[in-house]
Parts: sequence; structure tokens; C-alpha cells
Amino acid sequence: MNVGKKLATVALLASSLMITGCGEGQIGAVDVEKVMAEAPRVKTLMEEAKGKVTEAQQKFEQDNANKEMTDEEAAKVQMDFQRKLENINQGYAMQIKSRMDVVVGEVAREKNIDVVISNSEDQKVIFHGAIDITQDVINKMQ
Repeated sequence: MNVGKKLATVALLASSLMITGCGEGQIGAVDVEKVMAEAPRVKTLMEEAKGKVTEAQQKFEQDNANKEMTDEEAAKVQMDFQRKLENINQGYAMQIKSRMDVVVGEVAREKNIDVVISNSEDQKVIFHGAIDITQDVINKMQ
């Protein structure tokens, strides 16, 4: 999503809060990249994922070492292996996203925030006026 679309989305969210009678609506911001880099639970899950990938690679190499295969069979085995790695990575990515969604929701409720947006250092959507909950999310992602 480009910056113009992000700004339009934020403006729409802010105006919808005011129109619906929630003129006091609070907007929160979270730097997802910072959470991914610093949250202990994310680090643990990433290490688990790396371990599973390494284990799968070793098993693949062990199972297929010195096997006589046609090019077609080798390509199929390689595709199956790639699919397995993708499934491992997707599973851990879903766990991280799910946990982050829960934690962001908890922090938002605790701070009476109505809307939370992703606001990374690289691509700021809101420069002023949002409540930064990044550190709170990192602290809760134990």
C-alpha cells in the first residue's frame, strides 16, 4: 500500500470515529518491525522455526543422499521439500501474527484505544497524535 492510500485510510478511520460520536477516539500505533526484532516470544518462535528448518534439511539430505533418481524424480522430491519448508515457515508466521494480534488487542483495551495502525519507522503513516504502544506490545510478548 502506498503512502497516499495509507494516509487516506488513517483519515477515513479518524473521521469515522468522529462521525459516529466517538469524537474522543484514540488512535494507537505499533511498529511491527520493532516488535518482530525485539519481542522475546517472537525471538523464541523464530529460533524454533530455524531449528525445524535445519532438522528438515538434514533429514532431506540424509534421505536423498546417494539415491539414484531421474531428473523428473529429483525435481518432484525438491518441490516436496520446498513445500514442507514453506509449511514450517507459514505455521510459525501464523503463530507470531496470532499472538501479536491478541497482545495488540489487550494493550488497546488497557489504554482505551479505539484503532491501532501499523506505523513503522521506515514508513510513517502518522507522525503526530497517535499513542505509540510498541514497547507495551514488546513487553507483553513474553
